[in-house]
Amino acid sequence: MKNPFPFYHPLILASIATTLLSSVAADQTKVTSFEGESSQAAVKALDATTEIIGDEGVTDGSKALRITFTPDAKTSGIDLIAEEPWDCRRLGNYHLRYDAKNPGEHSIHLHAVVNGPKGGNFIRSVSIPAKSSGSYYFELKGEGLKTDFGLRDDPPSLDLDATRMITRIFKQQADFPMVKKIRFYVSKNIHAKTLILDNIHFASSPEPKPGYLTGFVDKFGQNAKADFDWKITSEEELKAAADKELRELAVSDLMPDRSRWGGWKDGPKLKATGYFRTEKYKGKWAIVDPDGYLFFSSGIANVRMANSTTFTGVDYRDDSVREIDPEDVTPEDSQGMVAVPRSIQEDDYEIHPVRRAMFEWLPDYDDPLAKHYSYRRETHHGPVPHGQTFSFYQANLERRYGETFRGSYLTKWRDVTIDRMHDWGFTSFGNWAAEEFYHAKRLPYFANGWIIGDFKTLSSGADYWRPMPDPFDPEFARRAKLTTEIVAEEVMGSPWCVGVFLDNEMSWGNEDSLRSQHGIVLDALSKGTGESPAAAAFIKALKEKYPDITQLNQKWGTSVESWDQLAAGMKIEDEQLSEGMLEDLSELKILYAHQYFRVVSSALKDVLPNHLYLGPRLTTWGMSWEVRKAAKEYVDLMGFNYYREGLGSADWHFLEEMDLPCLIGEFHMGSTDSGLPSVGLIHSADQKDRAKMWTEYMTTIIESPYFVGAHWFQYFDSPITGRAHDGENYNVGFVTVTDTPYEEMIKAAKELHGKLYPMKYGEVEE
Repeated sequence: MKNPFPFYHPLILASIATTLLSSVAADQTKVTSFEGESSQAAVKALDATTEIIGDEGVTDGSKALRITFTPDAKTSGIDLIAEEPWDCRRLGNYHLRYDAKNPGEHSIHLHAVVNGPKGGNFIRSVSIPAKSSGSYYFELKGEGLKTDFGLRDDPPSLDLDATRMITRIFKQQADFPMVKKIRFYVSKNIHAKTLILDNIHFASSPEPKPGYLTGFVDKFGQNAKADFDWKITSEEELKAAADKELRELAVSDLMPDRSRWGGWKDGPKLKATGYFRTEKYKGKWAIVDPDGYLFFSSGIANVRMANSTTFTGVDYRDDSVREIDPEDVTPEDSQGMVAVPRSIQEDDYEIHPVRRAMFEWLPDYDDPLAKHYSYRRETHHGPVPHGQTFSFYQANLERRYGETFRGSYLTKWRDVTIDRMHDWGFTSFGNWAAEEFYHAKRLPYFANGWIIGDFKTLSSGADYWRPMPDPFDPEFARRAKLTTEIVAEEVMGSPWCVGVFLDNEMSWGNEDSLRSQHGIVLDALSKGTGESPAAAAFIKALKEKYPDITQLNQKWGTSVESWDQLAAGMKIEDEQLSEGMLEDLSELKILYAHQYFRVVSSALKDVLPNHLYLGPRLTTWGMSWEVRKAAKEYVDLMGFNYYREGLGSADWHFLEEMDLPCLIGEFHMGSTDSGLPSVGLIHSADQKDRAKMWTEYMTTIIESPYFVGAHWFQYFDSPITGRAHDGENYNVGFVTVTDTPYEEMIKAAKELHGKLYPMKYGEVEE
């Protein structure tokens, strides 16, 4: 038979083993064990090297596949492609299973993608520990697999002698009676890593564990059905742990080389302005603290109660709790705790019985801990559109510290949190610190605001959080002014405020496709000037460049009859994107970004002229060169959110050209040994590995001449049943839901921070 995959590695084609429509057992369908049987599938290497081996890692037969991943590659791994789809219909509820060995010194965050013959996919992730061998699986058909219960991932429903892979972002709604392709890959590793795969097959799943979603949350908000080292079992134990930590913090202070602002007291002293500023020092960008010392911002973001609540499955019949003031400047996910009148609470009802049944305990309305109920009027993602929430984290603070006067446990929490930051060596908070920290005058912070409101919007085509604003709409400028004035009222000109983030992770489009890169401009042009102020600005700019419409048609390869026709709205398809048109689309994208940053920065500098503007925290998935080019003229310090193992180099080719001080606004790693079903965007093997990965990430930031800080997201773990905003139930905290510090993380933070400034700016010259 003619080889249907002539472009694949011949050694792999000669060695790959698959049996497509037959099975080794009635409850299995084999994909491959790499034994050299006649090939009806192929291995395609994806920016990786592969080799059939016959020694280590073999679990079925005498051979296995070794994959050597390429560091810093966006996708490095393999595709397993069936000539005819693997037929899994007879398996009933089933899962993919494989054996893997990691012989290296670093854990491997492995992704798996399974594709059906008619499209659709399932994506899962897992951390494979260093120096380990084991079996791994994820379900493709089964109970609750596609049902969103308000958690990014649920507790395991199957009893299997293998490690479960975790849902990547959201549950997919695909259906796979047959499978066409399986991909195993890693993304943007900072180390060279090797993985050995064997015995890849589909298998029938056992019956799910009865009640796996029922009562899995104890009264402290922990996993009631799992044991782990830092699990709290009583209020006495919680209080004793708090008392012990308080005694230790009482004799702790700032690290000895720090200024009162957290800068490098033992280093050089530059010009002092009384506020934080930036300066390039000996070829490296730096923040300079108000007293003139070099400052690097190592911080923790989201130190606030706003994201500590989870939906209880209950709602209220009184619609008044859902009213939203159109002049409000704070989006729902940043709202703090909301007290609901008892008269409204008593008229409650179950809106989601499955969620309600997840909790072993929730307080009666007469219970003192009932004050930790709150309310969400809307949500970004999940099965509950609005409803009652509860904060186990805040309730545990009251249990830890008691209440000697109304809310005293929150005052204690504020002081303990700052004491911890000093003890652990952090130099500042990250974004989204609670306002009660602003005037403690003990730790620098970053203020934040959102520009929301009823202004015109545009779409880049991939609006993850929300559509993009139309900054040419006068209402956008009014809302920017309103927001920055409120931020200024909160900051009150304090020198402890390093600067301000405004907006977050906006969908500017990216360079993965022309449609994505230019989506905002294309959307505006499709709306026309009657609907889009941006379209009016764009057409005005085009008229200035092309006095006659025929000139535009010649450049674009179009046949627009008049400017009026273009102004009425013109939908441009992908096949119409000519080189001449793309040049103009980029210019219009720059015009759009200029207008956004001009409006926002002007509004901020009018009210806080002495504070740094850090932009909207760009992302690699939501920016393009046009945005960076425009932003450079307005931001003082460029913020990026970057969830990877470390900086690498592939995503940061623009740093030298941009030549601005930069800061990482968010990153994290998580592990399942925390008791939480999901772990976050970057996976680690356990808490020790998580601490190691934090150190490695921070080291890549410190070594860069452009980065002046990095902020971990976030202070405490997500609620185990998902934060109310979007269901994130991640192990991403430096502390648990009981406010118990993760010892390995604290140890790593102290060690790195103890040598932070000499690492960043060199040893002190004698």
